[in-house]
Amino acid sequence: MAELSEALSDAASNLSGNAYKTSVNRSYYAVLHTARSLLILKGVDPLRHEGVVTMLSLHFIKANLLPTETVRIFKHLLSMRTDVDYGDFDVITIQDAEDAIQQSTRFIEIVAPVRDQLVKELSSTSKG
Repeated sequence: MAELSEALSDAASNLSGNAYKTSVNRSYYAVLHTARSLLILKGVDPLRHEGVVTMLSLHFIKANLLPTETVRIFKHLLSMRTDVDYGDFDVITIQDAEDAIQQSTRFIEIVAPVRDQLVKELSSTSKG
C-alpha cells in the first residue's frame, strides 16, 4: 500500500511544516485509498468520493464486517477535505490537522485486518 503509506506520511510531514490544510487533505486521501483498496477486493470501484461511502456501507457495514465508526470517520474527513480544498475562508488549526491524522490512523487500523483477510481469501481461491 505505497499510496496509503505515502499519504499518511505526507500528512505528518505537512503537519510538521505547519501546512495544516494540506495535512488534512493527505489524511483524507490515506483513508480514501484504504477504503478503495477494500472495495476493489470486493470487485467494486466507485468513481466518486460519495460512492465510496455508499459502497463501503453496503458491502462492509451492512454485512457487519466493519463498525459504523469507519463510515463516520470517512464522512468527517471527506467534509474536512472539502472545506480545506474548496472553502475560501476556512481556518484549520494544528489541532484539526492532528485530529485528522489520528482519525485516518484509526480508520486504517480498523480496516487493515478486514483487507488482509480478503487478500488471504482471494489468494487461497486463486490457488485452488
